[in-house]
Amino acid sequence: MSLTLERTTGTVASIDRDARRLSIAMLAPPWIAVPPAGYGGVETVVADLTEALVERGHDVTLFCAPGSRSSARTVTLLDDQHPGEIERSLYEADHVARAFEAIDVAAEEGSGFDIVHDHCGFTALAMADRLETPLLHTLHGPFTRETATFYERHADKAWVAGISDAQLAMGPENLRSVGAIPNPIAVDAWPFRRSDDGYLLWIGRMTPEKGPHRAIEIARAAGQDLILAGVVQPGQRSFFERHIEPHIDGRRVRFVGEVGGVRKKNLFAGARALLVPIRWPEPFGMVIIEALVCGTPVLAFDEGAVTELVDDGVTGFIVEDEAAMVAALGKVNQIDSAACRHWVAEHCDVNVVAGAYEAAYRAVLRAGSRARRPAPV
Repeated sequence: MSLTLERTTGTVASIDRDARRLSIAMLAPPWIAVPPAGYGGVETVVADLTEALVERGHDVTLFCAPGSRSSARTVTLLDDQHPGEIERSLYEADHVARAFEAIDVAAEEGSGFDIVHDHCGFTALAMADRLETPLLHTLHGPFTRETATFYERHADKAWVAGISDAQLAMGPENLRSVGAIPNPIAVDAWPFRRSDDGYLLWIGRMTPEKGPHRAIEIARAAGQDLILAGVVQPGQRSFFERHIEPHIDGRRVRFVGEVGGVRKKNLFAGARALLVPIRWPEPFGMVIIEALVCGTPVLAFDEGAVTELVDDGVTGFIVEDEAAMVAALGKVNQIDSAACRHWVAEHCDVNVVAGAYEAAYRAVLRAGSRARRPAPV
């Protein structure tokens, strides 16, 4: 089941002033502060979206990890952050239960929320029928056999928003979906360059499916320098030490570790191209729009949502394998940097995405309370 959204996008001045101000409970994950100092894709999305919704006049309460900063009212529920224990159910369940208690109290006191926007893993969706307040859950991860079964079982409890059509196509048919809404980026906060510093860039988690080892092979075959950036998380050390570390020479292949803030933005802006040699159905790929917004072309394998984020021949090239990516590197000078940034501004700028979520919230509220029938066993 899906909703048809009447999207309100564009500048703040273009908002329908007759539209009622919404009271939104934004439920961030419990692991990392919002915004994150380094790694934290979901937290970055939550930070940018929350700021845009506040600027658009909505009353937003952000339930988040300690150390978070926002223009919204922030409510921290746990005593500590848990960056080394991401997805541990103990902390997610505790975080969500405390948030639900606060949402219930607000309703009892007559200052309840219109809608809960959930960005946690699974707990809030599974328990959404415990709330009287409607809940919209953003799907941040890919569907697997196990997660598809979970969502099929709990689909009647809340509405969901995908982050790409490719992601939603892999989900169960009974999802109550508002459609695909891309991850946001604050375009004006990112630098733009027409020139580059001559290196290729790979950035992400050090896993085989993300392809840092393939990026090394491609850069070597093309005779170009490569910078690798990203966090080596628990469980990834063996892969890094075996397949990445032996190739790092500090000159042709450099590893700069986890990067954030201005350093991260300048790294994207100075790259000749971003390499995305992934071999998994990635549901979005935030690094793609982070490169494009800086004017940096993207070369990517045709996996997951890549075709929704890269306009082949306009903002980069979509290729089948390593050899084709090497060949495509010879054509990156044909890509117009301004076209890359324009594409992101048109589709993923935070104000565009906030407008889409406004429409989603109102569509969910128009649809009425969720069905309270049991999901099929």
